[in-house]
Amino acid sequence: MTVNNTSKEAKLWQDWLEHRDHEAANQLIEQYMYLVNYQVERIWSTLPSNVSKDDLKSFGLLGLFDALKKFEPNRNLKFDTYASFRVRGAIIDGLRKEDWLPRSIRDKSKKIDQAIQLLEQKLQRAPSSAEISAETGLDSDEVETIIKDSLFSNVWSLEEKPNEGEEASKEGVGYLLEDETAVSPDERLLKTELQKELAEGIGSLNENEQLVISLFYQEELTFTEVGHILGLTTSRISQIHKKAIFKLRTSLEKIQAMA
Repeated sequence: MTVNNTSKEAKLWQDWLEHRDHEAANQLIEQYMYLVNYQVERIWSTLPSNVSKDDLKSFGLLGLFDALKKFEPNRNLKFDTYASFRVRGAIIDGLRKEDWLPRSIRDKSKKIDQAIQLLEQKLQRAPSSAEISAETGLDSDEVETIIKDSLFSNVWSLEEKPNEGEEASKEGVGYLLEDETAVSPDERLLKTELQKELAEGIGSLNENEQLVISLFYQEELTFTEVGHILGLTTSRISQIHKKAIFKLRTSLEKIQAMA
């Protein structure tokens, strides 16, 4: 059995796997609750403020219990690894079923998209958030927030629930960068060019923005953990992340369109 090798935990797993003891299940759920909290923190940080952490936690708990029921010890997979994907998949599945992006944000997003198209034709370049703000009458910070929220709403809508044996995580920019094997040579070439464009875009970010993107997507830390490393508050990390995503939006949207 690939679980933590402590006598107490081994006894809990034995009681659950052999006798389906509900008290043992409850204790195992409590022991692995940190997996739910971790996934909630990472996913919630990319969502609009109207989304409740409690809702995400409820979805995650369902995923954790589902993992407990379906876990097969003989498959040579650690339970925490297996459960982490099930928890994350349950949260994403729950989000897809909820209309969590308010209509007001969708309407503003459409207004911003129209303004961007107009400004790109006029300026012959990607407009800044300040220029979009002047065109739409929206606050510059709100423009960046809405663009980020709209981008991630599409990511979560497209993302598939992980399979039980899946070993790779899909998340945010990491999801958009995921390599696809079943694509044509032309598609692969285009995707390579887009990934190169995105890499160059990341290279043009300032130092803090590059660090936040790297620590959040490559090291898979939460905003709170990133803040501890950089000596900044969680809210400041969120702001830096939002600005970085705004700067990368063109490349991300192109890659997203291929998903």
